[in-house]
Amino acid sequence: MRGEEWSTVEAELSPRHRAFAEATDFLPRAGRVALLPAEDGRIDRVLFGLGDGSDPFLAGKLPSLLPPGTYRLEPRPSLDRSAAALAWLLGSYRFSRYRKPASKEPLLVAPEGIDATEIGRIAEAVALGRDLVNTPANDLGPDEIEAAARSLADRHGAAITVTQGAALARDFPLVHAVGAASPRAPRLIDLTWGDAGAPKVTLVGKGVVFDTGGLDIKPSSGMLLMKKDMGGSAAALAAASMILGAGLNLRLRLIIPAVENAIAGNAFRPGDVFRSRAGLTVEIGNTDAEGRLILADALALADEDKPDLLIDFATLTGAARVALGPDLPAFFTEDDDLALAVTDAGTKAVDPVWRLPLHKPYASLLDSKVADLNNVSGGPFAGAITAALFLRRFAPGTRSHVHFDLYGWNPSTKPGRPEGGEVQTARLVYALLKERYPAQ
Repeated sequence: MRGEEWSTVEAELSPRHRAFAEATDFLPRAGRVALLPAEDGRIDRVLFGLGDGSDPFLAGKLPSLLPPGTYRLEPRPSLDRSAAALAWLLGSYRFSRYRKPASKEPLLVAPEGIDATEIGRIAEAVALGRDLVNTPANDLGPDEIEAAARSLADRHGAAITVTQGAALARDFPLVHAVGAASPRAPRLIDLTWGDAGAPKVTLVGKGVVFDTGGLDIKPSSGMLLMKKDMGGSAAALAAASMILGAGLNLRLRLIIPAVENAIAGNAFRPGDVFRSRAGLTVEIGNTDAEGRLILADALALADEDKPDLLIDFATLTGAARVALGPDLPAFFTEDDDLALAVTDAGTKAVDPVWRLPLHKPYASLLDSKVADLNNVSGGPFAGAITAALFLRRFAPGTRSHVHFDLYGWNPSTKPGRPEGGEVQTARLVYALLKERYPAQ
């Protein structure tokens, strides 16, 4: 309940429950819980404070606060039961691949009047993406990302092709260059689904399963979370799962370049120059800016199809984290109407983002003396913007293009967001597309 509802709720309580709440000093502050006992000592009722109601996902705290049992949400005018049910499911997520899960968890009965199937579909897709991000690189490589995409395709009758080996070197030279040093073969995964005559929406996800930095090696502290560098592919897969499950009226394409940025004698080097799929030559200024390289080839492929909407997801720059922190992904687009729609969808889905500018004069920071462009600016300024400008060079024919620069990780537990891997912007994108292309 919200704070202003407490007097009404308190009046509805039995004398015993009212006395118990008073004895435990319960007040409906955000996140406060009181377990009211029945005469036999079992839990009869739970009081949960929503404070001022500003956090629609606050109910996501309940799975970690309540003992095992089956619970129901009482209808209250101020309670969005759909948001509360989704928050409960998202807050119930546990990554238990390597440790025994709790034998019993608190369970929620689906409230009447909500679309339980839809909410379950979203929660299942988020769990899929979180599992992928949380899995360490020794158990998750390009093979496993491909397997996740194939499983999605099989479940929904989508077509899928995978390019690797000599064909990858020929058709996607930047993807091949970044992944060449790993014993786990790099590849480009391409999934398509839907009516060919429907609006074309293409999702591209960065799939770097581990990033050592390459020959420009990261310090050990910089590698600790690099299993999450495939967080863009996880977000794209999660969004695709929601879209396919809902049967939205669109032609979906999902492209994932999947690589490991490793170190070996055949690793790509600073100063190397490669010709991209788009025909542009790229000088390597830093091998630790590998994500934009594999995305460049993937975006060039997407651009050839002339999609109505192109969205890419990537754990791309530390600069975006410095500017906005871990909870607020940056996004870039030249389409002002689309930017407003993205921001609105993020607010409604409780999946917030913040727009940063594609300041074109900064493109000169990527100039190269020996190639069409460098993969880094070489300076300390505007790192997220120059990365986004680099990507835009490879999809020039697509006006409606959104680039999300994600962190892909919850540094600490918040309601509905357990510490660990997170598929930021996946629910936002689904909400945006569901409004634009509803199922028929």
